[in-house]
Amino acid sequence: MNVFYNNNGIGDTLIVSLKEIEKQKRAVERKGDAARLYHVNTGETTGYTIFHASNYGSIEQTGMLAHTTDVKNVIENALEQNGWTEKIEFPDSPSFVVGFVKERKQHPDADKLSVCQVDTGEETLQIVCGAANVDKGQKVVVAKPGSFMPAGMKIKSSKLRGVPSNGMICSAKELVLADAPNEKGILVLNDSYETGQDFLSQYHN
Repeated sequence: MNVFYNNNGIGDTLIVSLKEIEKQKRAVERKGDAARLYHVNTGETTGYTIFHASNYGSIEQTGMLAHTTDVKNVIENALEQNGWTEKIEFPDSPSFVVGFVKERKQHPDADKLSVCQVDTGEETLQIVCGAANVDKGQKVVVAKPGSFMPAGMKIKSSKLRGVPSNGMICSAKELVLADAPNEKGILVLNDSYETGQDFLSQYHN
């Protein structure tokens, strides 16, 4: 699940993504300011779009939003006041966390890939990364398996050229950060970020 808001970019609209779905299988049902996105065959809810979102509570952040009480209240207020009875369950742990690259090795079968061991606070994840600027000792943003990127892609455990990879080390552009540079490469964080903590909460503070 992720929640996105950019008043300057798309207007006073809150986008709540719950599940990955192909565009041709999406359908929309709208009640007032809240539109429900669902799978056309199964009827399963895949997300909500909330228009005039600031009418339902305070939104202080831009881009992907941390799963705060304020954000949850905006979503719940909008759904209830527009006739939706479904409850949104926030994940128990953040999807995007600050990681520390403990080790970086060359991929055994790909010159442009690195195999990284990344401490995410609760565990160390092996992540195959294609960014040229990734290196040992960096603090980075990790999208954990099961999380959704702003573009809708679900992060899954997989194998890249035969090597297991669990999660993704993100660039600022992939995270749709307002100050994302045009240059390619992962986002390298400074030492003020705490390993294992919710990146979105730290970034917006």
